[in-house]
Amino acid sequence: MSPRSESATQPASRRGLRDAPFAGIPAAMAGAMRSSAAVAPIDRWAAWDRFLESTPATGFMQSSWWADFRTTVGFSHFAAILKGPGGIVGGGMVQRLRHRSGAVFYYMQDGPVLPTDAALAGDVLEATLATLEERRATEKENVTHLRIEPRWEEGAGIPLAGFEPVARRDRYVEPRNTLCVDLRPKPDGILAGMRPKGRYNISVARRHGVSVVEDTSPRGLADFLRIYRDTAGRQGFRTKPKSYFDALLAVAAPRGRGALLFAEHQGRRLAAALVILFGSRATYFYGGSLAERRHIMAPYLLHFVAMCRAKVAGCEWYDLWGVAPEGEPAHPWAGISVLKRRFGGREVRLVPTRDYVYDRSAYMRYQAAEVAR
Repeated sequence: MSPRSESATQPASRRGLRDAPFAGIPAAMAGAMRSSAAVAPIDRWAAWDRFLESTPATGFMQSSWWADFRTTVGFSHFAAILKGPGGIVGGGMVQRLRHRSGAVFYYMQDGPVLPTDAALAGDVLEATLATLEERRATEKENVTHLRIEPRWEEGAGIPLAGFEPVARRDRYVEPRNTLCVDLRPKPDGILAGMRPKGRYNISVARRHGVSVVEDTSPRGLADFLRIYRDTAGRQGFRTKPKSYFDALLAVAAPRGRGALLFAEHQGRRLAAALVILFGSRATYFYGGSLAERRHIMAPYLLHFVAMCRAKVAGCEWYDLWGVAPEGEPAHPWAGISVLKRRFGGREVRLVPTRDYVYDRSAYMRYQAAEVAR
């Protein structure tokens, strides 16, 4: 993988890499990929993505294409990737943001990525943090903290000494409770794993003649935004701007990573889903449904067809991307979680977002700026 510095103007595939040993990792498997002036082979990106796609305990937010997309919303990035004799063993793509508080912070969405062996995972985590310390020492700007959002389930036993929970939720937090539907059975088996109300509503949509289409054209994006904003308005959610989805689809769709799906009834698009495909997982990233014609249950057929399409594409799980924890009816996601839970699936509780604070006073100014916003 090839990192891009804040001031870099070259595309990621033209940035260089070099290897260096780190303490805390056996010498035979040590090595971190970092930027240099030399031109790196384009396939460094491909090697990193292949590693991620074969590693269930991570996700698309560590991928090279997600890193490219994030540059459009203000983040640069660099690599802290560890290699052993057999290839990459872990680490992560680290995003870097200059915050409105005047400092910089590091952000690892879906990361760091660690081996499944608990002892080795601790070594890789330690070496990754050492890599970041070296990087931080070269920064001209103050770095407040490192934020991590790994796809480790609670109770995984990964030591996180020095990390602390996020005291105040801000803009830079992703869902940590989700629901994943197993796509490995045949379609009838996927249906059988749903709650009775979910199966019934899918049959209702079929009887009403609901169809599901894909459309990433400008018209498709306009229809998606109309449905997404209508849903957000009813639920009280903050929305992303059109430019966010323009940039996301421009990066993801040509790579076969993102699709816009719609449930239609008599020519009217009633529900929409932006689905991201990466590795063994398809993720329902954004979407919604209109309040009109709710009796025909269009969203249910939309998600079932999305699951079947993801299965054909080789995915093993359909991630419904965020649910309210059970027993929290006042949670902002409680309403949409009712629909999601009707699809059955496995409840997944990920390790909460954690911060590793480098500068306490600057970190407090960061928090204050987020609260003021």
